[in-house]
Amino acid sequence: MILQSLHALYDRLVEDPAYKVAPSGYSLQKISFEIVLALDGALIQIDDVRDHSGKKPIPIQRLVPGQSKSSGSGLNPCFLWDNAAYLLGYKADDPNLSADKRNHLRARAEKSQAAFRDRHLQVEQNIEDPGFSAICRFIEQWHPKHCREHPILAELGIGFGVFRIQGETCYVHQRRKISAWWQGQQQQNNADDSQHGMCLITGMMEPLAQLHEPAIKGISGAQSSGAKIVSFNCDAFSSYGKDKSWNSPVSESAAFKYCTALNSILSGPKSDKHRLHIGDTTAVFWTEQPTLIEDLLANLLGGDLPESTQDASALARIKALLHALREGSAGNLSNLGDDPETPFYLLGLAPNAARLSVRFWHVSTLRELFDRLHSHYEALRIVPQFGKDAKHPEREFPPIWMLLNETARESKDVPPLLGGALMRAIMTGSAYPNALASAVIGRIRADREINYYRAAILKAWLTRLPRQRQGEIPVSLDPDKPEPAYRLGRLFAVLEKTQQDALGSINATIRDRFYSAASATPGVVFPRLLRTYQHHLGKLNPGAKINRERLVQDIVAGLAAMPTHLGLQDQGLFAIGYYHQRKDLFTGRTTKNQTAPATQRTNPD
Repeated sequence: MILQSLHALYDRLVEDPAYKVAPSGYSLQKISFEIVLALDGALIQIDDVRDHSGKKPIPIQRLVPGQSKSSGSGLNPCFLWDNAAYLLGYKADDPNLSADKRNHLRARAEKSQAAFRDRHLQVEQNIEDPGFSAICRFIEQWHPKHCREHPILAELGIGFGVFRIQGETCYVHQRRKISAWWQGQQQQNNADDSQHGMCLITGMMEPLAQLHEPAIKGISGAQSSGAKIVSFNCDAFSSYGKDKSWNSPVSESAAFKYCTALNSILSGPKSDKHRLHIGDTTAVFWTEQPTLIEDLLANLLGGDLPESTQDASALARIKALLHALREGSAGNLSNLGDDPETPFYLLGLAPNAARLSVRFWHVSTLRELFDRLHSHYEALRIVPQFGKDAKHPEREFPPIWMLLNETARESKDVPPLLGGALMRAIMTGSAYPNALASAVIGRIRADREINYYRAAILKAWLTRLPRQRQGEIPVSLDPDKPEPAYRLGRLFAVLEKTQQDALGSINATIRDRFYSAASATPGVVFPRLLRTYQHHLGKLNPGAKINRERLVQDIVAGLAAMPTHLGLQDQGLFAIGYYHQRKDLFTGRTTKNQTAPATQRTNPD
């Protein structure tokens, strides 16, 4: 199903010039320089063609014949393009290497340039093109020692280069006669070398792919030269006498299409709107036909969706999208011009040596997608900690990476399988993984911080559990909620606030010293905290003392007994109760402080 969907995606992308999808026999490569020649083969100049509009130069993407080489493939020159070592015999000196190592690398660069020269001279008579002959004359007379005359090579690094004839706008490999010869070579090679069989994607009898090329690039953490989704390298993976990729027969043309389509949405010019990083997993998504949701979903899930812009039409689309999410009605997608029944595909890939692991695969419609996203954000919805007036206000639609970052001290420490499990829960509407709540509670116990995002995660996790076990989880403070864990969390927040009002700023509050123990074994900790609370209460002014004592009594009155131990679910409820009560206490103080000046003006005495 995955390969079939990607195969169908190729037919859609190839019709859109913005994606620059490679036709059969070609690939999209990052080009850094061009070698400009006269028709007699004389070198005119070496141009830097990188994009210099940003902070650092970026290679441009261009279609070139053939595919990139895998590491360790020996001397294997490309056709009419390659790196500076193959084109010119150039290798930059690294002062950190020994003299013997530098000499070895220079010698290999010279051998690479000789291999490139031999490959092209062998086919010159078959092609009979003036531009190709100009390249042959150039590489015949070129010697690697001439590289010293072109200091620009040191700035280009290890980028790829192509050839162009002076006065022409196209590259040499784009000349009509050369393109026709290359296509004929590809068809002949496929006919001569391939084993024939039934393709699992198309169902047709065709030449089968021994290796599924081009290799998949753009997966975070995978090999830079590319990796494979379909690959067999051990005898244990063989069956019925079938080895290599013939174990899962896919035709040459179908393999090229699905690999090229996947590469396009992973690392092509439009990859930013199709790709999303979730922990160690790279997620890509697409719709069966172009949709506005496809253009905006990566920004939404990645937390980069601007709610203000100078473009009035773009702002209208964004507002319609956010309205659809808030209301939970996929019918609002029609206001964006998208059909709610359009199929939607989501694929999660993670690195696995030279291969890729499929972490998740989800197929639905835009209607179901929006229903699931609305349910997810509704489960997360909780009263903000600081509100819209804060310097960094809490996000109404927090991105997935932000939720995952709350499970570890650093983003690199996020459990590798957690991102896939979280995305699966979001897209299917199933329960959130227990590992998510366990990791968040672990972070709370470690740094004693219960912020908006951690409280929202715990609320969402509890909301998706069977209701009869913990009841409805409120968005804001619910004074009548009877669960002991929730009331104990509220009580802990009141005791902490009383200490703060009595003593002011101190080095270690009761949250710093006792939160972990109080949330796990309240029967041991709270009696001690309540005794200390009496000392703090005595330092408050009479009015505050009465109000605080009344609040504590209301909370404790709902406790039939002090639990000796709280499990994972109750610890989550404890954290939410603490968060709700602390928010309510500080909100009340802010309101009182804001009204105080008005009272003084009306009562000057």
